[in-house]
Amino acid sequence: MQAKTDKMKRYIILLRGVMPYGKNRVPMAQLRDVLARAGYKNVRTYIQSGNAVADTQFTAKEVENDIHDLIKEHIGADIVVVVRTGSQLQTVLDENPFKEGYDISRVFFLSFAETPSSQKVNEILDKDFGEEKLVITSKAAYMYIPGSSARSQISNNMMEKMLGVSSTTRNFNTMSKLIKMSSEQ
Repeated sequence: MQAKTDKMKRYIILLRGVMPYGKNRVPMAQLRDVLARAGYKNVRTYIQSGNAVADTQFTAKEVENDIHDLIKEHIGADIVVVVRTGSQLQTVLDENPFKEGYDISRVFFLSFAETPSSQKVNEILDKDFGEEKLVITSKAAYMYIPGSSARSQISNNMMEKMLGVSSTTRNFNTMSKLIKMSSEQ
């Protein structure tokens, strides 16, 4: 890593595609240990699907690259890491277009590793997804999937393929819990 500042910053770390078994297995206890040994402070994880909160003096992009490399070297998984602050994720929740009249448990929030091109965003937004709905802003994508996610036309994989950028998806409860964890001492 490079550009260390004097001020510690708390980040929410979102790992893409973590599974309890297989090639994307990232045990949370091991992740906490790896990050703490690498100098991250106040490392905490939430559920087994790749969510953490930690303090560091580095920028979000540096943290993404560093944690990716640490996981690959010490755990063996080669996964995308997306890092945000609690206030950035709170803004995503605040700007959710699917509030009134929508079941919040069926709204999914997608965070991009990089900003997708506006041309690709417009192409995907021109598609008809039936009762499923999709909104993409400069900060996130919002997917309303009233039926089964397993049979949905809209998914993280589809979005990555069509937009050409890596991303990771969380539901409202996970986002809310991570934001709360990021504000705790």
